[in-house]
Amino acid sequence: MSLQPNFNSSLQSTVSSTDLLDETEASAYLNIAVKTLRNWRWRGVSPPFVKLGARAVRYRRSDLDAFVEAGVTGKAA
Repeated sequence: MSLQPNFNSSLQSTVSSTDLLDETEASAYLNIAVKTLRNWRWRGVSPPFVKLGARAVRYRRSDLDAFVEAGVTGKAA
């Protein structure tokens, strides 16, 4: 009997590989530069993100959509 948790099976039901976007995919999705996403993270104003390990940053598509919707106003910028 293995004492190792089976993370793979539990994550598959909640997060699919298409739900998580890397920086390049997220920047293309938002039509902004990767450098802008990095700057926003550094300033603490970015869409929510997920850290995988020490360096890998991923964004959920649903969080990006919510971030865009939160920025929608009826006023001119």
